[in-house]
Amino acid sequence: MAEYHVENFGCRASRADGEIISAELRHHGLRPALSPAQADVIVANTCSVTAQADRTVRAFLRRVHRENPTARILVTGCYAQRAPQEVAALPGVHAVVGNSHKALVPELARHAAAFVPLAALQAAPDVHVDDAFAHSDLAMPEDGWLADAAPGGQTRPNLKVQDGCGNRCSFCVIPVTRGHSRSLSIEACLRNVQAFAAAGGTELVLSGINLGRWGRDLTPERTLEELVRAILIRTALPRLRLSSIEPMDWTPQLLALFRDYSAASSVRLARHAHLPLQSGSDAILRAMHRRYRPWHYAEKLRLIRESMPDAAIGADVMVGFPGESEALFEESFAFIAAQPFTYLHLFPFSARPGTRAWQLAQESPSPPGAVALRTARLRELIATKNRLFRQRFLGRELPVVTLHTAQDAHPQAGARALADNFLEVRLDARVPANQSLSVRVTGLTDAGLTGSVTA
Repeated sequence: MAEYHVENFGCRASRADGEIISAELRHHGLRPALSPAQADVIVANTCSVTAQADRTVRAFLRRVHRENPTARILVTGCYAQRAPQEVAALPGVHAVVGNSHKALVPELARHAAAFVPLAALQAAPDVHVDDAFAHSDLAMPEDGWLADAAPGGQTRPNLKVQDGCGNRCSFCVIPVTRGHSRSLSIEACLRNVQAFAAAGGTELVLSGINLGRWGRDLTPERTLEELVRAILIRTALPRLRLSSIEPMDWTPQLLALFRDYSAASSVRLARHAHLPLQSGSDAILRAMHRRYRPWHYAEKLRLIRESMPDAAIGADVMVGFPGESEALFEESFAFIAAQPFTYLHLFPFSARPGTRAWQLAQESPSPPGAVALRTARLRELIATKNRLFRQRFLGRELPVVTLHTAQDAHPQAGARALADNFLEVRLDARVPANQSLSVRVTGLTDAGLTGSVTA
């Protein structure tokens, strides 16, 4: 039986694509390899949001080709879409499949896993890329969720219901690599959720490149809150978590759903909000072509915290955007310090070819040393905020779902679990994965909590 390996890079939406590709390959009889070195076919599902992401992919491809020179390597995702010829020139690459043709990846991978004469491996890679995105939508096989919900699979898989983005932020290459916004139909969404719940799944993460835009391209037009309400009413899913949502898409109707379905006694909608910020400076947000101002963002956070007092609230923050002076960084830092964040995803600006910010970076780059110092200050700030947030739950009960815990040098170590408000809890007992439990928080670790099972 042929064996495969899917390596995912980047965001939740990308990982969701990788989960579908894996499920499709299992559905057609392929077996997951223990490692890339043992696989007959390797699918690299890439990211290209930064130059570092590109370098990470190239390093992975060179390493796996060196370790497993006979494996057929298919490269898909954002890097494949943005720079297909650059990817095709890398050693060992058998095919380059951009996001525009991602739906073809499972079939191409199955064919590649079959015996291919060595001479064929030396031929120029097949390249499948265009800007129409007519073959971009992957579909989960009917029994795909069953394997993911079973022991050894992913406990909290992603269901990608939206792809693409039309915001055209000055720093972002996503409109090129992902195309225009496209939504999975509400019927298809519900079928996937129902199948996951029927297979014994506990928590499902709803994801998208611009999740808050879900449904705007459908006929008739739909809204994200309609989809969330339908999932909660029409399926038996125990818990739904929403991934990143732009500030302007946190509507009163969506907040009302969180108030209705996030009661601590029975949390079906995880108390967790992630709103991309990028910068707390009005001048920088304008240069980024972001569609909100700092005061708009702060008002959304006030409403979220009012609706969910114990919610995790996170943001993406970019450091070193061209023109970010010390004064503008201090403005951003002060804004972030004043907000009820419990975690941040921090990353340095990376100029992407073809974006407006590429030219800005040539005109007014930020000194690398300053970027490192600014990032360190923000890390220190959010570490303090996160610890204060975790301390609030000492002695309290939290609903959690248990995660897969690797067997390590400490076989008696307790299970890992994730609370609905995104806090990781190390339990005082080994518990199978995918269990919905109530735990009492007993202490703090460096980055999470410890707890005892109460129910």
